[in-house]
Parts: sequence; C-alpha cells; structure tokens
Amino acid sequence: MQVILIQDVNNLGGVNELVTVKNGYGRNYLIPQKMAVEASPSNMKMMEEKKKQQAKKEAKLLAEINSVIAALQSGAVKLGAKTGTSGKIFGSVTTVQIAKAIKEQKGYEIDRRRISIIDEVKELGTHKAKIDFGNGHETELEFEVVAE
Repeated sequence: MQVILIQDVNNLGGVNELVTVKNGYGRNYLIPQKMAVEASPSNMKMMEEKKKQQAKKEAKLLAEINSVIAALQSGAVKLGAKTGTSGKIFGSVTTVQIAKAIKEQKGYEIDRRRISIIDEVKELGTHKAKIDFGNGHETELEFEVVAE
C-alpha cells in the first residue's frame, strides 16, 4: 500500500513523502492517527501542489535573506561605548548592542541569538561578528566601536 505522509514518522519518512507500507500498518495505524493519507490520484496532485508552494516560499525566503546579507555587508555598523583614557571600553560589546545598532542603522531586526561575536571586544576599533540565518546561510558583519 502506498501512502502520503502528512507528518514526520520515525523510521519511515518526512512530510509530503510517498512511502510504501504494509496494508495493515497503513490502514489500521497511519491513516486513523492522521499521520498519512492514501496515495490516490487526487491526493498525489495535492502533494505536488504543496511541494510547489513550499519551493516558492523557500525561493522567496532565500531572496529576502540575500537582500539582508547585501545590506549588512554594504558598510560597517557603528556602536558607541564609554571608554577610559587608554582607549579601552568599560565592559564589553554584546550581541544585544549589535542587534540594536543593526535595527537603527540598517533597518533590519535580527534576533540577538543569531549573532555571535568572533573575538571579545574590549577596545575601540573595527571588529567582526557572524550572523547565522539558518539553513547554511550566514554572513560576517563588520562593526566599529567608537567613543561616546
């Protein structure tokens, strides 16, 4: 019996996947538990349509991520920090400060948990941070720490 999975099933497959199972397993467990539907021609068409829609969503999301990456790489973000006489800053720069500066200067709201600072920032100058957008998409952001 062939079924189309509605949700992920351990050791069987993922969403919108066509799998072959034994008749009893499909009829008595997967279909009543709303984990799968029978692979009829109409259900096959619906599965193909869902896959097309998912591909369009992913393409749109990828284009949006690429535009954000281009905007972030266009120039350094400036952060203000209080400093002592030697040029060292009090405390250190955090991901929260970087996220706030990106929102103010570039217009994009990025979750602070997606930002990781490469080196500890304790002095004025240009530094780098990584931003991970998920699905293998990440970029390096330059930010400049200036005295307030």
